[in-house]
Amino acid sequence: MKRGRILACSMAGAVLATVLLRTFVCTSYSIPSAGMENVLYRGERIVVNKWSYGLRLPCATWFGYHRIRERQPRHKDIIVFNNPGNRTCHTPDRKEAYIGRCVGLPGDTLMVGPDYALGTHDSPWPDQKMLYAYPTRRERQLDAMMRALDIRSYGLMGHDSLRSIRSFSRKEWDALHRAMGDTCWLVPVEGQAVADTCLRPLIVPGRGRDIPVTPWNRVLLCNTLVLHEGRQAELRGDTLYVEGKPAPVCRFTKDYYWVVPASNASNSGSRIYGFVPHDHLIGRAALIWLSKEPGTGLFSGYRWDRMLATIR
Repeated sequence: MKRGRILACSMAGAVLATVLLRTFVCTSYSIPSAGMENVLYRGERIVVNKWSYGLRLPCATWFGYHRIRERQPRHKDIIVFNNPGNRTCHTPDRKEAYIGRCVGLPGDTLMVGPDYALGTHDSPWPDQKMLYAYPTRRERQLDAMMRALDIRSYGLMGHDSLRSIRSFSRKEWDALHRAMGDTCWLVPVEGQAVADTCLRPLIVPGRGRDIPVTPWNRVLLCNTLVLHEGRQAELRGDTLYVEGKPAPVCRFTKDYYWVVPASNASNSGSRIYGFVPHDHLIGRAALIWLSKEPGTGLFSGYRWDRMLATIR
């Protein structure tokens, strides 16, 4: 009987310690898609440091939003956050978790195109994937170079009788370019980057900042005011009205961030769900604790070289 009580107390203590660790120190998430590849692969398990930007206290539904030792992310941080585009749930910590690279801090001016894609001189980031074309007859040569440079193959993205298309990160393309020398036949696909002549400045809102309303940001600002500032805002024709009055500028009470996926082909990031408010931040992705190829058996498919690797 005494031994049973000791075992029960030990198990209860272990459960309590796990709950406290996940709530107040760090937690684990699984990467569900290929949107972060070349940084994180689908199916990997990561540890997220909840103190990176200040600990967000739980039970916000009952006690409101509070954060201990609040700090801002840094440029290029891989951050985990709650979905800012979720309109059905009003409490941030109850929304689904997303991940991305932070490229815009409060007050930053980004150059974006009509669909909020970053311009060419602001991207790609070293790990952001782009599409590259090459002559189909070079297929075997490219495969050999990729094996020699230890570049992971994701297969063809498209092809015709003359050329094939694959996706590479900027650093992978740089390595291939150096290997090819002056006769580089791997070129970016035309039309995937926004032309500089179409770019417009987009200011990332911050607490107490006035943001001018323009034709290319009025929809985004309107959605941000309604979803995250709790204000009445609407578009009437070409004019943004806030609390029933025309608004040439908008003032915000929160800090916001602009987030992008690592893969340029991924249909995610702030261009889809808008600015990420600070109260939606969960923490910074710190390290990979498990890396395994999807669909492999229990004893195979492990990427041992990525185990316990720091995420950058």
